[in-house]
Order: sequence, then C-alpha cells, then structure tokens
Amino acid sequence: MYKNNNNRYHKSQSRKRHLLCNAANDGFCLKQTVADVITVPNNKQNEVPQMSFRTIEWRDDAVIMIDQTRLPMEEIYQRYTDFNAVAEAIKGMVVRGAPAIGVAAAMGVALGAREIIADTQESFFRQLDNVCDVMARTRPTAVNLFWAIERMKQKAQSLKGSPLDTIRAGLKEEAIRIEAEDLAICKNIGKHGADLIPVGATVLTHCNAGGLATAGYGTALGVIRAAHEAGKKIQVFSDETRPWLQGARLTTWELMKDKIPVTLISDNMAGFFMSRGEITCCVVGADRIAANGDTANKIGTFSVAVLAKEHGIPFYVAAPVSTLDLSLSDGSQIPIEERPTTEVTHIRGLPIAPEGVKVRNPSFDVTPAKYITAIITEHGVAKGNYQEELAALAAV
Repeated sequence: MYKNNNNRYHKSQSRKRHLLCNAANDGFCLKQTVADVITVPNNKQNEVPQMSFRTIEWRDDAVIMIDQTRLPMEEIYQRYTDFNAVAEAIKGMVVRGAPAIGVAAAMGVALGAREIIADTQESFFRQLDNVCDVMARTRPTAVNLFWAIERMKQKAQSLKGSPLDTIRAGLKEEAIRIEAEDLAICKNIGKHGADLIPVGATVLTHCNAGGLATAGYGTALGVIRAAHEAGKKIQVFSDETRPWLQGARLTTWELMKDKIPVTLISDNMAGFFMSRGEITCCVVGADRIAANGDTANKIGTFSVAVLAKEHGIPFYVAAPVSTLDLSLSDGSQIPIEERPTTEVTHIRGLPIAPEGVKVRNPSFDVTPAKYITAIITEHGVAKGNYQEELAALAAV
C-alpha cells in the first residue's frame, strides 16, 4: 500500500521499518531536498518484462528513480526535474550501477538542456558543455557515465543549426532511447550467459549487478534471471558487500521479489562455501573493462576471483559493450574512486570504530584478466584472448 507521509508518497513494508529508515542519518537514507517523492503505478512497472520495479525512467518531463539508499526498508521513487539534482543523486548513490548511472547521466543532460536559457547556438552549446561537465564529475570509475555523456554530446552536435527546441527534444529522445537500449542489452547478456550456467547450479554474486544497477533486468543478475527463466533450478549466494551492503540490501531484495532462491552470506564466507563444494560458479558485473580484460568492479570482487581460481570455480563477468574501455591497455590505468570514510566507520549512523581511526575506502578494485573465465556481453562471450575478442565484440 502506498502511504502519504508529509506529502512524501512511498511504499513501506511496515511502519516500524519506515521509522527506522527515516531515523537513520547516514549514507543509506539521504535526505532529498531537491526531488519530489512519488510512486510508480503498476501499469508502468509491468512494462518491463519479469520485473516488479522500475529503476529509472523518463515520465511526465521528469526523471523518476527508485531511491536505492532507502531499500530494503522502503520502496520509494524520487522525481527529478533539475540536472544538478540528478548529479547529486548519482553521487549520493540514490542511483548506482554503471549502466544505470549512464542512463541517469543521459537523462540529466536532457534535463539540463531544457533548463538552458540562450539566444544563440553558441551560448546554448557552451552551457550544455557545463551541464555535461557537472555530470562527468559525479563518479569517476563507471565508464558508462562518460559513454552516455559523449553520446548525448554527439546527438546535440548532429542537430547543431536546428532550432534550440528541436535540439532539446532530440536530447530527450536520445536519453529515452539509451534507457530502452539498456533493457534490450541486458536481456541479450542474460541470453548469452545463461548457456554457461549448469542446471542446478549455485551461483555466487558480489554487490548488485541486477535490475537496480541497470535500466532493468540486470547484467550479472540478468544471467541469473535468464537461467532461472530457462528452468535450470538454480540458487544464488549473495555476498553482503561491505561497506554499502549492496548485496544484502539490494540483490537479495530484487531476487526475493522475483522469487529466485537466494542465500545471504557475509563477504568473508565465500572461501568457506567454495572449499565445501557448495559454489558452482561466480557471476559479477563490471564498471570498467580494459582492453586486456582487466575488470574494475565493486571492492571485494578481486578477492572472490582469487578464491574462485584457487578452487577451480568458473568466474564470469557480465557487462555491456559500453563498459569496455579499449583506450586503456590494462587495469592499472582505471581510476578508482575513494568514498567518504564514514561509510566504513558507521552503519546506519551508528559508529562501529574508534573516533579518529585512519580509514581507506576504495569503492572498486581491479580483477586481472587471468582470473576471469569469460566476459559476457550483449554481442557474445569472450574467453581467454580478451585483447582480440573484446575488440571484435566492440566492433559489432
């Protein structure tokens, strides 16, 4: 049931959980002073096959995003009409996951274009560059962000000389097209990846590379969903994924909503279950993949890959071609975002470490290609010779 609480519409699982979420003054429950909160009607949710929620969409000249800082306590949708607010949502992890960040950035650029007041083409494009720069400064590691921004720039350039309203309309259409393409891409990733998952498999995944990390369906979870839909009777082990707990809060939430069997484990349990023969394979997403196959993904992925290699367990990366950064020869060139120290020292606003302790908080690590069994994209699967195979997939 949707409830009205001080003009903020939300879907709350319980009054108690709602109060717990609103009482938390931490990174998981950010106050939204720049966006309205709305619900997404069921008929809109049902437009996405097999999905019971929408991650991001353009509706009624606004960007609608599920607030991932509030999950799993509450299912809340934020409404954004200002590009700066979208940028803050990306930085604050209201929306996260490389493909979803790319879609959000594109929609943010479209909003920014609509806000521009200009009498000349020169003034419009100068201000549009500023909008794109604001978006580009939000998260440095996810290459999809920069891919989407560049695509929006190219669309604007293709319309240069047209009336400004035509350019604005074209950018809006391009952002919506990027979202629609991402949905189709994820379905194709799932189709290619499902063939690699044995019947009855137990699949370990890290972080959240599901519908919440994309426009819908997911990359790693897209593979899992496709295998489930194919009747392979799989089950999933989800690492909790410290410090943001995306596995505990998000992966388990969306798999349970879609009735896919899932077991939550803490990050340091993966080796235990692998040693007992309880893990069949691993599937994770990616935020940036270098030309040689080195892959940046959520912090802790590298550890899982090393453990999988030691135990002879296949380790798969699932990501769209837009995540490939063939301009980088290897993973050492991938920029790694470091996030606020309080994400490590606090949980739900409560301190768990001594005040003043030194903290490091890299948000991603890089898994060398030698630990990766295959990279699954919408155009096919690369195995082994990543330098040539990824280039070929990118050229499709």
